[in-house]
Amino acid sequence: MNPATNSSSVIIQYIHHDDTLPLSMLRKLGLIYSSYRFVVSLFSMLMLYISARTGDGTSLPSFLQQTTLSFYVLLSLILLGLFYVVRKHMRRQLAFGLALDVIILSLLLYTTGNPDLQLTMLYMVVVAASFMLLHGSQALVITLLAIILVIYQQFFYAIANSMSLANLGDALLMSASFLAVGGLSWSISQRLVQLEKVAANHAKEVERLNVINQEVITQMVNGVIVIDKQHIVLANLAAHQLLSLSPITAQNTFDDTKETQNKALLSNFEQQLNKQHSQLFNACLSVASGQSRAFTYDVPAVANASIFGKLRVQIIPLKDDSKLVILEDLRREQASAQQLKLASLGQLTASIAHEIRNPLAAISQASQLLMEDVAEQMEDDSALTSESNAAITGNHELYEMIFSQTKRVNRIIEDILKLSRQQTATQQVLELAEWMPSFLKNYFQGHDIFLRIKTKPIISFDTHQLEQILINLINNGLRYSSYAHPHAYVEIDIYCADNDVIIDILDNGDGVSTGNFELLFDPFFTTDKAGTGLGLYLSQAFCEANQARLLYVPEHEKTCFRLIVPSIKSDNKFQTIEENLT
Repeated sequence: MNPATNSSSVIIQYIHHDDTLPLSMLRKLGLIYSSYRFVVSLFSMLMLYISARTGDGTSLPSFLQQTTLSFYVLLSLILLGLFYVVRKHMRRQLAFGLALDVIILSLLLYTTGNPDLQLTMLYMVVVAASFMLLHGSQALVITLLAIILVIYQQFFYAIANSMSLANLGDALLMSASFLAVGGLSWSISQRLVQLEKVAANHAKEVERLNVINQEVITQMVNGVIVIDKQHIVLANLAAHQLLSLSPITAQNTFDDTKETQNKALLSNFEQQLNKQHSQLFNACLSVASGQSRAFTYDVPAVANASIFGKLRVQIIPLKDDSKLVILEDLRREQASAQQLKLASLGQLTASIAHEIRNPLAAISQASQLLMEDVAEQMEDDSALTSESNAAITGNHELYEMIFSQTKRVNRIIEDILKLSRQQTATQQVLELAEWMPSFLKNYFQGHDIFLRIKTKPIISFDTHQLEQILINLINNGLRYSSYAHPHAYVEIDIYCADNDVIIDILDNGDGVSTGNFELLFDPFFTTDKAGTGLGLYLSQAFCEANQARLLYVPEHEKTCFRLIVPSIKSDNKFQTIEENLT
């Protein structure tokens, strides 16, 4: 195959597969060019009549000029309207209009008879526009059409009017100018397309990073609030939950409707924050620009203080006088401190457990042997006098006291060893609606336990530690309820509050006296002579190891111990489950 033919085919293929402007930009530029065509046609029509009347006063435009310009004005208006209304096949509409421009300009050039600089410049505009708005192959066809018509017009006048062929050189120079302008316009349009693609890719990347950032901020455990110009412009879900305010129901998107909803939600959040946490809001606003501040904030009772006690607040200055507020729940630090405390206690108990249990076992065994000897002597009544019988009976009581006290000390050691054996909480996902009935059936079959579950919460908790907590609380409820009433029973209420699961253990006992509130969860404090005083302390330690809280609620009409556990999932379908295990 001829190399020239190969080169031509490569050039044509390259032009045919060129990059084109996106439809949005094509529509804008197309509307601009269609408006330009209408203005030029109308202006040419007016200038034609103005020039005729300012001449000798009697000459009028030729019939061909009038018809051509009138037709051009009408078609320009129609094409502008169609391009504005019809959004399909925009390049076809533009190609038709550009071809029409070439034909109309050629007719006008034919009526003048001589090369016209003004019409030549209009040709240049048409050629440049075709390479910017159309495919390369379509633009090349329009350019070749313009060249052919211009050269044909010069040949026609040279033959018909016996004019000199010198004007053909001007026509050839004009044709070369068309090709040069077309090539330059095409290269500029290709660069614009590439820049548009780069800008579009950057916009997509920015949007993707924005979505990722929004998701990261939404899933953060710490609360994040951004204040700009004394107004809140961002607040994540954790901030709503930590402050017990209405949660976010819409995400930040690029949709105008969603953005409007987001502004309304942020405005509502700001109003609630100013109303329920005015001290915190005023503190954030009062921090001077460029200064950072950190303090501890006590959540007021109006914001459900039984769930969150204290928050660490950090105010970090940003650019343009905006501020970043970070809210951190101190329960995690308390849980970490509790883990360290359990580890230290575990090391201590592991080192002294055997040293205490060995003499304790000897004392217990000796007291049991002495009790057996006393029992044998008491069986032989004939060999005993009344004085010796009284002495033996007194000794038997002392031996029983020693044995009972060794059992009590052994229980204390076993309770403390539970801490050393559970130094790290191994949390598992639990569905309380399924787990709780099974637990009660295994440990409290035959007791009156009334279970009410008002939702289907899912929590993360160490199963063994949760069992120990509930066993301690339910046993305490049954025991103290039996002191006040002949029929002892315990009620268990499970429900959700904000992002936490609440487990209330209720009984009809006399409750805790006001003077014992502060001592209630201290180790070795008990009002029961048979108790060790470690049950509630262990229960609270296990709760803190699992980022939960154990509280006594004196405001409740019954004796109420409340276990508060963070929820990892909440079911919107509320269903009350009531069960009585007897």
